[in-house]
Amino acid sequence: MGGSGQKEEFHRHSGWWIPAIFFLAILGLSGLLLGWYLRPGLRSAAPTGQSHQVGVSVGGVFFTIPANYFERSGAGGTMKSVTLVALFPSWRGYSEAEARLFAGNAPDSPLVRLSLRADSNGLDGRARLDRIYRPHVADPKGENGFFGLTRYDFSAGSGYQDYELFTGETAKGLELLLCERATSQFPSPNCLAIDRPLAASVSFSYRFKRAYLARWQEISAGVETLIAKFRDS
Repeated sequence: MGGSGQKEEFHRHSGWWIPAIFFLAILGLSGLLLGWYLRPGLRSAAPTGQSHQVGVSVGGVFFTIPANYFERSGAGGTMKSVTLVALFPSWRGYSEAEARLFAGNAPDSPLVRLSLRADSNGLDGRARLDRIYRPHVADPKGENGFFGLTRYDFSAGSGYQDYELFTGETAKGLELLLCERATSQFPSPNCLAIDRPLAASVSFSYRFKRAYLARWQEISAGVETLIAKFRDS
């Protein structure tokens, strides 16, 4: 009888040990994550208003970029990718006086985000359109749109149905702009200029608000000028 009572007592108490250990483990991990995200070192990752030159190598291509163009300060050296931020149409980098514009996400935000990435995929705009996007559009020929662009609607269920694709000719080739439709899911829609080769091992893309689609040629030319400036420094 005594042995049976001891077994019953053991099972009665052991039932709450597993949930308790699980809860404490989650609590401990949450504390570690919170400490990681709030640690003082992260403060240096915010944009900086300083304009000293920073050397960066991406995919073997060297750039010299003012510190206030980096999305996060402290960047430099050899990197697989880097994101730069600038205001359109002035193409100024971050400053304390304009911090609100860099932090905002309004539908007409003038912020342009430029990404440089080590990438061996050398597809130009036309090849990318034919191989990746044309199989998913409703009309492979597209339709003439505004602003010197050709517009493509994606087929329902393609995975791109919440987007429109615009293409336009530039001096450097065909530009592909994947634009979010303005919906409750995308109340502040963006347009993404899809990856274009910069060198054999580097590609670039950039993002801007759809409200500026009419000025896509100015933005494209400005990005090209900015890259050339940083690359030639």
